[in-house]
Amino acid sequence: MSTYDQVEIEDMMFDPDTQMFTYPCPCGDKFQIYIDDMFDGEEVAVCPSCSLMIQVIFEREDLQEYYEEAGTQPPEPIAVAA
Repeated sequence: MSTYDQVEIEDMMFDPDTQMFTYPCPCGDKFQIYIDDMFDGEEVAVCPSCSLMIQVIFEREDLQEYYEEAGTQPPEPIAVAA
């Protein structure tokens, strides 16, 4: 998969209400990715208005401060019955 750019998590805007990171897209909209998706290992933010994508550079530990800002906790693993 080809991405438009790589962006550090610190360069993105975090909205604690939506729990979403955004970054300006050249088309005029914003790349978007949810914090829970990032916690689950997703690192590609997509633009809802065009086909561009960016790779978000972060460590999983980096997300804790954003969870605290949003007043939430990371998702718990789902127990699978055997």
